[in-house]
Amino acid sequence: MPRAFTPRIVTASDLIEGDVIYLTADDRWSRRIEEAELIEDEAHAQLRLLHAESQPNRVVGAYLAEVRLGHSGPQPAHFREAFRATGPSNYAHGKQADL
Repeated sequence: MPRAFTPRIVTASDLIEGDVIYLTADDRWSRRIEEAELIEDEAHAQLRLLHAESQPNRVVGAYLAEVRLGHSGPQPAHFREAFRATGPSNYAHGKQADL
């Protein structure tokens, strides 16, 4: 039996700055996971991923990440995504300073 599709978001790295970014429903790239478009349909997820991959001058390494719906929007479902969402761990500035 096929596994049920779980909610996803499109994430990538900003080509110039290297920050983790998320595709929003209005086609912006945001550094806040809470602003990411929550995708609950597999076909729509693939279309959104293709849209992200069509921007090689803006992003690198786009992929679909599994998420859970939290009180403020999408939240990471796996450790890797939680780690990426908080930013680099070797210094306290940027996203780390907000924690």
